[in-house]
Amino acid sequence: MSLTDLPLLGMLRTRMHWHQARQALLAENVANADMPGFRPRDLAEPSAASVKLATPVGASVGGDGLARTDSTHIGMTASAGPNADPRRFKGFEVRPSGNGVNLEEEMMKAGDNQSDYQLVASLYQKSLDALKIAVGKR
Repeated sequence: MSLTDLPLLGMLRTRMHWHQARQALLAENVANADMPGFRPRDLAEPSAASVKLATPVGASVGGDGLARTDSTHIGMTASAGPNADPRRFKGFEVRPSGNGVNLEEEMMKAGDNQSDYQLVASLYQKSLDALKIAVGKR
């Protein structure tokens, strides 16, 4: 097993790949902003099950994706959870040509996606640096 096969690094790589795929899809939405009948698309976020996160024994996972090991734990509702963003809304504007791309919304998504990617890439690099320090290669 190499150091890069650790679950944390695997999760970060999965997340970076998701951000890259999402950026390509958002760019496709912008590129087709004038195409009649085009509907914008977006990727669903990878769930904890898809990245194979372990849920503690006896815990229940709420709508916010957090595991609760006790019924008295206070959680967030799905609408106030970490993925909730009041600025985001489903596009309701469709031009007479049938195109549903809202360029402002797509630019906001692309900016958020880029900053999230940079955060994950930074975490990945810091994790590798910490592993190198732990094995004495620095």
